[in-house]
Amino acid sequence: MKTISRRQFLRTSTTVAAAMIVPARLFGKNAPSNRITMGCIGVGGMGMRDLRAAMTNDDVQIIAACDPVSASNEYGHWFKDGWQGPWFGRDSAKKVVEHHYAQQTGRADFKGCTAYIDYREVLARDDIDVVTVVTPDHWHAPITVAAARAGKDIYCEKPLSLTLAEGRAMVEAVRRNGRILQTGTHRRSFPAARFMCELIRNGRIGKIRKVTVEIGKNHREGPKGEWQAQPVPAWLDYNTWLGPALQAPYHKDRCLYCFRFISDYSGGNVTNLGAHMIDLVQWATGHDESGPVEIEDLGGVFHPEELFDVANPAHFRFRYADGVEAELYSGERSAYVKFEGEKGWLAFDDSMTASDPALLHETIGLNEIHLYESSDHMRNFLDSVRSRREPAAPVEVGHRSTSVCHLGNIAMMLKAKLQWDPVAELFTGPNADAANRLLRRAYREPWTA
Repeated sequence: MKTISRRQFLRTSTTVAAAMIVPARLFGKNAPSNRITMGCIGVGGMGMRDLRAAMTNDDVQIIAACDPVSASNEYGHWFKDGWQGPWFGRDSAKKVVEHHYAQQTGRADFKGCTAYIDYREVLARDDIDVVTVVTPDHWHAPITVAAARAGKDIYCEKPLSLTLAEGRAMVEAVRRNGRILQTGTHRRSFPAARFMCELIRNGRIGKIRKVTVEIGKNHREGPKGEWQAQPVPAWLDYNTWLGPALQAPYHKDRCLYCFRFISDYSGGNVTNLGAHMIDLVQWATGHDESGPVEIEDLGGVFHPEELFDVANPAHFRFRYADGVEAELYSGERSAYVKFEGEKGWLAFDDSMTASDPALLHETIGLNEIHLYESSDHMRNFLDSVRSRREPAAPVEVGHRSTSVCHLGNIAMMLKAKLQWDPVAELFTGPNADAANRLLRRAYREPWTA
């Protein structure tokens, strides 16, 4: 990847800036001088969803879209609206953004969103305030750390990191540079999820006896056994897509959404779907800035001989110092958590259910515990950018919730019961040396951890 000279940047940004002037009527009371300018790094399935969520806010203007994919419809299950595709990739995102602002401004020839392959070109722009990072997981940490150093605020999708050490590096970079980071664990902005956690924190179901997290199994089938390398499609810059990950031959089931089932790029559904539900476990039990002290494999199965080599099914248990225990397993429901207490139970997938329907109509008193209130995750991020107040899912919270997923994967890899120190963020006791080696990974040159 090339490095941009200051002269090249200034020449490019001056040309682009002339096209980016937006009439005040587009933003109403949010004058152009006060708007939040955004660059979107990663505009695939979830990336385009986050882009569209940001674009609907009148005080935001998206001026950059970055992705090693130029334009593709290969993301499968993601939404397809009335837009004349391809729906995903940097060129598609540029068209979507410019079409939106053309409609808003009444200027059919509106231009002002630049497409990039290299995220460093986005971060080099002084006219960008915030970035979204919606890439495969192995890219989250390098881009987020660089963005924080470049003075950008960050909306980073979950899981926050690929390894636990990366997560801590992200926390330190964000804190050191005074940045705002929102983790994309958007159930923090579901009022029903918040209400459930408040009921639990205020003792409505009594002392917690058991917590169960259910996540779905792999919902894509990869090639079985030996497989052949395939030609890289013209719409993909494959070397950029790999980035810090190990060199590997291209296959259509390696990239785009399927990266989630390959351990070089993801922790599988444990970090994908589990990140959402474990985040609610942490929130409901008051462990947002801590973690468990013990993690035990209960029979997770890996597939090292296959391209899709992550745990499938997954099954592990984790215990906190205060005695709360939780178990995660792969089942039929894609993302579900159930809290069982002495007085009843509460559960959540995308809505709340309860052992007693009366619990759903409880009121949290003025003097009881009230949790952070948000009903729109992207809007909450943008408000935090303006106020400098922590968002609903700040970097430490995102790191701690993702850490539990990493710990579970490590316990399953080693088929062991492990002791964890959540303050030092190190394993102790039996198998500690082997487990601590799995807290970080080497990067492919020229990338550094």
